[in-house]
Amino acid sequence: MTATKKKSIILKILKYLGITFVVIIGLLFLTPIIFADKIKEQIKKTANEKLSAELNYSDVSVSFFHHFPSLTLTLSDLNLNGSAPYAKEKFITAKEVSFGINVASLVFSKAVKIDQIYLSDSFINVKVNAKGEANYNIYKSSKPSNPKDSTETALKLERIEILNSKIIYDDLSTKVHFDAFGFNYLGKGDLNKSVFDLYSKAKVEKLNIVYEGEPYLMNKKIDADLITKVNVNSLSFFFQQNNLKINQLLVDFKGNFDFLKDGYNMDFVIKSNNSKLYDVFTAFPPKYITWLSKTELKGNTNLLLTLKGDYIASKNIAPELDLDLKIDSGFVNYNKSAFPVSNLNLDIKTRVPSLNPDLAVIDAKNISLNINQDYLKSKFHVTGVNTPVINADFKAKINLEKLTKALGIPDIELKGILTSDVKANGKFDQKNKLFPVTNGTINLENGYLKTKYYPNPITNIIVKSQINNQKGTYDDLKVKLKPAQFTFEGKPVFVDADLSNFVDLTYDIKAKGELDVNKIYKVFSQKGLDLDGFVKADVVLKGKQSDAEKGNYSKLHNKGTLELRNIGITSEYLPKKFVIKEGIFKINQDKMYFNNFLAAYGQSDFRMNGYLQNVFNYATTNTGVLRGSFNATSRYINVDEFMSETTAGTSVTENSAPKPETKTEIAQKGVIIIPTNLNLKFTANAQKVNFDKLNLQNATGNLSMNKGKLTMQNTGFDLIGCKVTMNANYQATTPQKANFDYAIKATDFDIKRAYNEIEVFRKMASAAEKAQGIVSLDYQLKGRLNANMEPVYPSLVGGGTLSVKDVKVRGLKMFTAVSKETNSESMKNPDLSKVDIKTTIKNNIMTVERFKFKFAGFRPRIEGKTTLDGKLNLKMRLGLPPFGIFGIPLTVTGTQDNPKIKVGKKTEDLEETKDTEE
Repeated sequence: MTATKKKSIILKILKYLGITFVVIIGLLFLTPIIFADKIKEQIKKTANEKLSAELNYSDVSVSFFHHFPSLTLTLSDLNLNGSAPYAKEKFITAKEVSFGINVASLVFSKAVKIDQIYLSDSFINVKVNAKGEANYNIYKSSKPSNPKDSTETALKLERIEILNSKIIYDDLSTKVHFDAFGFNYLGKGDLNKSVFDLYSKAKVEKLNIVYEGEPYLMNKKIDADLITKVNVNSLSFFFQQNNLKINQLLVDFKGNFDFLKDGYNMDFVIKSNNSKLYDVFTAFPPKYITWLSKTELKGNTNLLLTLKGDYIASKNIAPELDLDLKIDSGFVNYNKSAFPVSNLNLDIKTRVPSLNPDLAVIDAKNISLNINQDYLKSKFHVTGVNTPVINADFKAKINLEKLTKALGIPDIELKGILTSDVKANGKFDQKNKLFPVTNGTINLENGYLKTKYYPNPITNIIVKSQINNQKGTYDDLKVKLKPAQFTFEGKPVFVDADLSNFVDLTYDIKAKGELDVNKIYKVFSQKGLDLDGFVKADVVLKGKQSDAEKGNYSKLHNKGTLELRNIGITSEYLPKKFVIKEGIFKINQDKMYFNNFLAAYGQSDFRMNGYLQNVFNYATTNTGVLRGSFNATSRYINVDEFMSETTAGTSVTENSAPKPETKTEIAQKGVIIIPTNLNLKFTANAQKVNFDKLNLQNATGNLSMNKGKLTMQNTGFDLIGCKVTMNANYQATTPQKANFDYAIKATDFDIKRAYNEIEVFRKMASAAEKAQGIVSLDYQLKGRLNANMEPVYPSLVGGGTLSVKDVKVRGLKMFTAVSKETNSESMKNPDLSKVDIKTTIKNNIMTVERFKFKFAGFRPRIEGKTTLDGKLNLKMRLGLPPFGIFGIPLTVTGTQDNPKIKVGKKTEDLEETKDTEE
């Protein structure tokens, strides 16, 4: 072929290529223009038909050049709101959202097919409330369309790409929250199929995961390469190949996740093989990263975490969790310490069936390390938590100062030589008095402790302890502490103890020293104790628990003194601190005597003299009963401050419908609880007592507490200007419920003042509102109190006599109605004198026995029933002057506020309200 022909052929090829290129370029420009209206119309139509949420954007364009070579429709400045109940809040915002258009569908199909989605600079804000209602349910479900219908837009995704975005997921129902910043994602797959493989690559610059308010991962960098099989029909996910990189830690993640009707099925396997110990710590929370920057770490780790099974909360079904962790040949050196930790080895396997701690099995085959010649070697196997079966072996000889410096333990300075050799094998069961077979020693010499919370250390700490148990029971347990001592603020404290037979505790204890409680608590940064508490002890306690219980006091050898000042004592039974302002105890055998013992509780003050008995037995066992006898005086006692407090999800009033359930915890009052292990007697004298809006003056009496019951005998006090005497019993049955009974006598009190000042009197004798004069009361009553220490009226049972003396009734609606019905004006405001009204109470009804009185020539007779909430069912005979031989029969029904008077003897029955707690 000649050169001329070759040149001609090349020119033709270039010509055709040029024409083809021009045509292609032309099509790239013209196609969006030709089909732009069709695409925009179909996208707008699809958005209106398929989305239930509000969609807004500033501009729309169609081009091949946004994501070349794909033809894309791009929405600028997109804002998509969420579904209810978040319809007014943003779900997705993005600088640009592009939809890839299948070009062939524009030419050969009536449907505009979208097979790609691109998001850039977006913010995806996922919210789920406590009821499980989410903001992402924006896609409308619709019935299958008719194939003959006109053009439509089909969403058949093959590619999802997200660039430089932020995701926040906040789920209040599961208490899971995570943030992903700098999120980049590329997903490929035929997403229009019911079962498809999704190939994903994801990178996150910062990932934070928080569960129940606790951070688990913070500021972690993630690099993931994932293959996930998705079944849309059954809504299940199969994670086939998932390689994650959390900062520098490589993790392999596989498993299944299926949505069930009422829960989930999970089968997850997370493992990291032959990882470097340093890389593992890069995945820890930020505070460890700071530590890591100053620490040399070596060694290999293997991690295997599995979570398998159903999670169905309503049926209390949970999966099994297994965790295996190994560290081989570890090396730790913080801040170039001269004594690094070497030969760090861990081999721990943990299994938690059904996520139930009582079924947990922890098998630590090896926990060991060295610091030069010092060593720590341990292994243990534990089954269960509440009554664990333990097989443990712990050996150590280690310098604590070297250990804390090599590990870089913050905020604490430890010194001393710790030596230990302890073996234990068996079950710990406090209820059945079982203790593992144990033999060993734990000793500390030249100990030293200093924290950042207090400038001065605890020094000269010496502990020599020995524990021995050959039978695996409480009665064979022996503990020796000879000696234990320390020095704090220049004052030494010494303790020497020999304890054995923890079923019938045999003890030999010597304690001597002074301790500033406030300062010692500051060393450990304990919050909530702001008292300058001081304890000075010089005591010898020697004896046997059973001798103290049986009264064999000659066999005891207890003596010494214990001085307390400004000590705060907390108890599960009391909502406030009981403060011992001043107290010097003298111990002699089983008794602890104290004189002029000053104490305070809230606004209440106490001065007591007397003794406590069986103190050691009470303090060291759950069954010991504290006995004692006191003379107590007080200027003021506020009984309301002794009421306990509990936490509950809802607050339900007696005899009312329960309120809707809520997860918000609220504080709820409770009744006063008397501990069952107290047997105390008081002769009390209080100038003023406040109890449930009652102001008692000059209260005196004998009080006793025994087996959770409070008894008051011959108690007297002044109330509303009259003398009151009372005997009473009180006992709490739960923190929200208590039973009581009392007998009360009150002579010549002002009925008007009683109505104005005593709330219970207003409720039980509301008719007294219009009365004036003097009455006396002799009444017995028993019943139940609710959590607010208020009587539950259907529970009240009792009876007694109300003696009326010169009482004037003015404006009482019942007598006004009788006056109107009988045309007797004098009946409207009767005057009563020397009338005894006997009543009984049961099932919320007060039965009034027949009583008669006379005034202005009339001789009325009344009997019947009333409810404690004011309903009436009374029979009345109005004896006419002069002698009442002839009378008018009347019935009084309705309520005290709206009485209904009829002439005749026919009455109506009142409905009883029985106590549901009986």
